Amino acid sequence: MSDDDIQYPEEGEYVVVTVSSIEKNGAYLDLNGFSDEIRAFVFVGEVSSGWVARVRDHIREGQRTVARVTKVRKDKRSVDVSIKSVSDERRRDTLQDWKNEQRAAQLLKIVAERNNWTDSELENMSSELEQTFGTLYGSFEEAAANGEILTEMGFEGDWTSHLIELALENIVPSSVTIRGRMMIEVWDDEGVELIKKALIGAEETSSKEDEVEVSCYYDGAPEYRVEVVAPDYKLAEKAWVSAQKTVEDMVKTAGGSVECYRE
Repeated sequence: MSDDDIQYPEEGEYVVVTVSSIEKNGAYLDLNGFSDEIRAFVFVGEVSSGWVARVRDHIREGQRTVARVTKVRKDKRSVDVSIKSVSDERRRDTLQDWKNEQRAAQLLKIVAERNNWTDSELENMSSELEQTFGTLYGSFEEAAANGEILTEMGFEGDWTSHLIELALENIVPSSVTIRGRMMIEVWDDEGVELIKKALIGAEETSSKEDEVEVSCYYDGAPEYRVEVVAPDYKLAEKAWVSAQKTVEDMVKTAGGSVECYRE
């Protein structure tokens, strides 16, 4: 492999590493997600805060942890890293992100097997999903929260249904989104204001406590779009029903009509 083909981490980047061997003056590490051609090293003074008499008292061979890149030497295909400069919170978050990406890669491999993709097709699709959603795991997380997102982002093919199926089975999204539409008509001189008040009432069914947000949008009279974002589908559906009832009660009291349906 030529030097031009090797991807290096950047200085200041947090990377997941596995301790491969321990020396008196530090330890050699494998950089997970990067070429085996790169050697990473952490000097004894960067292993832990305070005095380090024995490196083995702080890390062990085979241990996976997080380190911060302090220097990149492309001419020697090596990087220096620091473990002590990584906070506990940063370590937890970085390790979790790494685990999520590993999980997403395995799920996409299943999609590839179901659709008879070549290794090249799998690699290209992985790159496209990462570019679109920021991370591969992000594509599964978004698909679990919104089954239409792949189509909305321009992805086509039978494989999208397989990805969505696996996402729903394996990924717990941070939030879910459901959408509905309301056909509202009020035959009154103040009909516009009455409809506006009804939609404001629907939005007020949002709950900070449950982290549920209801938003209403005008799509052209008499059609209005309602979007509900919630931690899970149960809370989202509950909020949709509540928003629907609020609008129906206010509009029908004013002598108008409402037709609601979920997308």
